Amino acid sequence: MPVDTCAQIVTRARSCVGARFRLHGRNRDTGLDCIGLTGYCIGLENCQTGYRLRGDHRQEIEAALRDAGLYPVAGETAPGDILLLVPGPQQLHCAVRTDAGYIHADRMLRRVVEVPGAPQWAMLSVWRLT
Repeated sequence: MPVDTCAQIVTRARSCVGARFRLHGRNRDTGLDCIGLTGYCIGLENCQTGYRLRGDHRQEIEAALRDAGLYPVAGETAPGDILLLVPGPQQLHCAVRTDAGYIHADRMLRRVVEVPGAPQWAMLSVWRLT
């Protein structure tokens, strides 16, 4: 089901907090990774799977965000924005910006969490619903 507002993206993200982390996970009940979380939040029916944790997947991720009706923005982030982050060499990570911080599928904590403040990783791009 497509989303119409940035507020819906945040609501969907918050409904996933506590879901377990699962690589290539696409379901809140069985587990999510960052792509699965992002796809659920923006209403994508089919998200890419089969990728490795390391690798240059930027073009595929950004194309999927564009296809879902999001566009890249510069400057300040806002609640409902999708953040494309760089947590390490050859690694990409997606998160959802909220009014309090950001929500992401945390591999180390093994669950989806909301973290206060700004992400600790470098921001590669920011995507917003049109």
